[in-house]
Amino acid sequence: MFHRFANPTRFLKLADVIQPWAAGATLVFLIAGLYYGLIDSPADYQQSDTVRIMYVHVPAAWMALFCYTAMAVSAAVGLIWKHPLADLAAKATAPVGAGFTFLALLTGSLWGKPMWGTWWVWDARLTSVLILFFLYLGYMALQNAFDDPARGTKASSILALVGVVNVPIIKFSVDWWNTLHQPASVVKMGGPAIHPSMLTPLLLMALAFKAYYIWVLLMRIRGEVNAGKIRALRLRQVHGPAPEMATGETANG
Repeated sequence: MFHRFANPTRFLKLADVIQPWAAGATLVFLIAGLYYGLIDSPADYQQSDTVRIMYVHVPAAWMALFCYTAMAVSAAVGLIWKHPLADLAAKATAPVGAGFTFLALLTGSLWGKPMWGTWWVWDARLTSVLILFFLYLGYMALQNAFDDPARGTKASSILALVGVVNVPIIKFSVDWWNTLHQPASVVKMGGPAIHPSMLTPLLLMALAFKAYYIWVLLMRIRGEVNAGKIRALRLRQVHGPAPEMATGETANG
C-alpha cells in the first residue's frame, strides 16, 4: 500500500476522485464557519467583537504546524524510501504552509494590538512561529538553489527534518515559558474550556482550512507531475531518440 501510489497515473486517478469533494467541503465549511463566527456567535464580554479574529487566527496557526509536520514527514519518506511522490508532496505543501503561517502572524498582530496595546512582542510563541515562517521560506529557497533538482530536494528535505524540532517548541511554548498567550483551551484534559457557541465556528473554520489544504495540495502535485512530463518531453527533443531507434536497429538486429 505504501508504494501503490508511487505511480503518478494511479495517484492522479485517486486525486480526480478526492479533489472535487475537497473543494466542496472547503466551500461548505468556510461558509458555515463564517456565518457562525461573524453572525451567530456572541461577542466576548472582555474583547467584544475583536474576538472574531480568533476564528481565522487559531485555525491558521493549527494549519501552520500541521503543514510543516506533513512536509517534514513527506521529506523523510522521500529521503529514506525514495518515494517519488513524497518529495512532490513536501514541495507542494511548503507554500501552502507558509501562507497559513503568514496569515497566523498577520491576524495575531491585528488581534494583539487592541488586546496587548502593541502589534508585536518577542515572546516565545510569536518568535517561534516567526522562525517557522522562515523555515518555510528557507525550504522553498533551497529547492531552487541548485542547478541539479535532486540536490535541491535533498538539501531542502534535510532542512525540513532539522526544523521540525520547532513544532513542539511552538506547541508547548505557553507551558514552558511565561508568554502573553493563554494555555491550550480546545485540546486539553477534561475537555475544551471554550463555550460551544465559539467552539463551533472555530472547528468549522479548522475543517475548512484542512479541506482547502487537501484541495490545493492535490492541484499542486498534479501540476508538478505534469511539469515533470513536459521536462521529460523537452529533454527527448533536445537529445533526440535513443541511438538504436535513430539508426533503425532493433534488439534482434
